[in-house]
Amino acid sequence: MYYKTTGYRLFTVLNYCILLLAGILCILPIIHILAISFSASAPANSHLVGLWPVDFNIESYTKTLNNPNFSRAFVISLGRTVLGTFMTMSVIILAGYALSKDASVFKSRNIYAWYFVFTMLFTGGMIPSYIVVRNLHLMDTIWALVLPGAVQVFNMILLMNFFKATPKEMEEAALIDGAGHFTVLFRVYLPLAMPSIATLSLFSIVGNWNAWFDGLLYINNYRNYPLATFLQTIIVQQDFSKLNPDVNELKNISQRTVKAAQIFIGILPVLIVYPFLQRFFVKGIVLGAIKE
Repeated sequence: MYYKTTGYRLFTVLNYCILLLAGILCILPIIHILAISFSASAPANSHLVGLWPVDFNIESYTKTLNNPNFSRAFVISLGRTVLGTFMTMSVIILAGYALSKDASVFKSRNIYAWYFVFTMLFTGGMIPSYIVVRNLHLMDTIWALVLPGAVQVFNMILLMNFFKATPKEMEEAALIDGAGHFTVLFRVYLPLAMPSIATLSLFSIVGNWNAWFDGLLYINNYRNYPLATFLQTIIVQQDFSKLNPDVNELKNISQRTVKAAQIFIGILPVLIVYPFLQRFFVKGIVLGAIKE
């Protein structure tokens, strides 16, 4: 009955207030960026735009969508996200399933488990990683963006703990009926693990979509930049050469509104995907962490 006490109710109200404030602080910058992207050049350059567009127009979106460099970067990011998420989830599902077995079933289980944990705690660092990618001739390819981060050990441990918590009787019944380990994994474990898999997939999608530093490190030709790296060079480094500028157009269109439009288009895929996976989020994030 502790939840009926005055202290608990005050604690709940305080929690809701803090979460509401945090939510507002996260949403306001997005609304401000959206308002700038739909505003005219003069008010945008004069910093007169707040949370509502001034002199509404869509010229910045027309300019952005007609920019071949932006479109190419968007497609590369999309391909990188799909390929990277597929590879990551394939690796952590197969490794998590194998490591969830007892040492009596998988004799080298402890050796592999310690090997994965060691690589998570003691990484090679940026320079050795760069040398490995260069010597494998992966520079300027999409494989340089997806292979180094394909094995996410922390997420693999979460999934392994979920598999270990699955009742062994279900696996034993499937094995008695003649199923192999792949059948047990895909017909028994994965349907039960959908909340965890959806949550970890969301982590991978957001991570791959927003990653920008590996693009600067492994991609020399800016035409092969993923979208996050492309935006970083324009917004942080102020390198407008990649905007494919037209002098006559620049007279009429503010670079501030164009950058705002590019930022909003850049975050739009994650905003679209998140509601479909959100219902799995709370359940999936705690399942692998529960211990008996």
